[in-house]
Amino acid sequence: MNSTAAHISTGVLLGGTAVLNQAPHSALEWVNIIRRGISSRAVDAMLKSIGLSQAELATALAIPERTLARRKREGLLSSEESSKLFRLARVVVRATQTFADLKTATDWLKSPTPALGGATPLSLVDTDIGAESVLDTLGRIEQGVFC
Repeated sequence: MNSTAAHISTGVLLGGTAVLNQAPHSALEWVNIIRRGISSRAVDAMLKSIGLSQAELATALAIPERTLARRKREGLLSSEESSKLFRLARVVVRATQTFADLKTATDWLKSPTPALGGATPLSLVDTDIGAESVLDTLGRIEQGVFC
C-alpha cells in the first residue's frame, strides 16, 4: 500500500490489463468498459490496493454487501456498479496525487473532513455530487487552502 502517486492509475487500481483485458487510454474507452461491466475481479484488486474490507467498500459504493458478493461469484458488475467502482478509483487516484502517497490518501479518505461537513470523503463517493465535492476539496488542498 506504499505506492507512490506516479505509479497509481485508475486502471492499476482496478487490476490492470489482467482484469480489464485492455489498457484504456481515453474516457471513451472507459465508457465502453463500464457499459459492458467491469470484471468482479476488479473489486478484489481495489480492496487489496486501498486496504478496505468488502463491507467498507460495499458501503462506499452504496451496493449491498450481499449483492457485491453475488457479483463476485457471477464474475461481472452491472454498468451502474462498474460506474461506481470506477468513480471511487478516480477519487483514490486524485487523492494519491494530492498527498503523493496511497496510504496517506486512503487515510484521508477514511477521516472526517471539516470541509465536507465532517463527513469522511469515502462516505460521499457513492454519488456524483459527493465525489465532485471530494475532488473539489482535494483541489483546494492542492492550492494550499486547507479546509
